[in-house]
Amino acid sequence: MSAMLKVSGLYKYFGRLEVLKGINFQVQPREVVCIIGRSGSGKSTLLRCINFLEDPSRGTIEVDGIKIRADEKSRGRAQLVHTVRLKTGMVFQEFNLFPHMSVLDNVAESPITVKGMDRARAVELAEMNLDRVGLLFKKDEYPNRLSGGQKQRVAIARALTMEPRLMMFDEPTSALDPELIGEVLNVMKKLAEEGMTMLVVTHEMGFAREVADRVAVMADGEIVEDASPAQLFSKPKDSRTQALIDRYRTGGR
Repeated sequence: MSAMLKVSGLYKYFGRLEVLKGINFQVQPREVVCIIGRSGSGKSTLLRCINFLEDPSRGTIEVDGIKIRADEKSRGRAQLVHTVRLKTGMVFQEFNLFPHMSVLDNVAESPITVKGMDRARAVELAEMNLDRVGLLFKKDEYPNRLSGGQKQRVAIARALTMEPRLMMFDEPTSALDPELIGEVLNVMKKLAEEGMTMLVVTHEMGFAREVADRVAVMADGEIVEDASPAQLFSKPKDSRTQALIDRYRTGGR
């Protein structure tokens, strides 16, 4: 089985600052992989490079068979990047919903604008995905009438409506009040159960332990450990992994 995502020799520099240092990483179809690590370890930058919100400095990224080298200079590169972005859904810390548009229109807008999809089909997909996240009854509301957890669930529905092959989440619960985190994690658990391929940057260790097939630990721009949750949380091999787990157990970030 071919990997859904393959990252090879990935480097990212911001000026002289080396943020990613030769990342080699794969995610298989239907696999859920969580990435954990201290703030500043390069987790978000890795996700942003995978769908080219940040341009990688060196290395290769392959998503569902579409392979792009960082030094690719061909005239077709822009189309390859566009194709990769269509195959990857992204959910950020912030919800980024349009305040002047209803929930339904927020979710239906991307396939209409980006894919040129017929509005009736886009609305059908939007309603289906709002139902998946438990918010179809809110389709006519506006974002300012929603809780933070509901806004994030709408953002997930919006990403799903683009019919991605790979869903990526960048700390999707970090901006939420504690009592709202569970409703977002439950939606993500459901997606995992449905077989969605997922790459999740998170500090929610319970979610990583329960839902992930693998957990990767990032430190100083490198993946220092990559193992099953059972192995990683009970017998970590790297001292930085152990320090991270201990920090979370005592309530740190």
